[in-house]
Amino acid sequence: MNFGGGTNQDGSISLEYCSYCFKDGAFIHPDFSADDMQKFCIEQLAKRGMPRFVAWIFTRGIPSLGRWKNG
Repeated sequence: MNFGGGTNQDGSISLEYCSYCFKDGAFIHPDFSADDMQKFCIEQLAKRGMPRFVAWIFTRGIPSLGRWKNG
């Protein structure tokens, strides 16, 4: 999985969403809440060796992404 960025429908790298949630222009987990996504990403980052506290810092902006900030 590429942490650097998900992919848009045209194959370009998404500047807003990472590869844990966005692929080919669609959300991989369309039913996840922002909290669900943050927990999922923390788990994935921890599996790659990142301390959970640091992973939380990296993911704390998830609720402000366009997908969730208006909902």
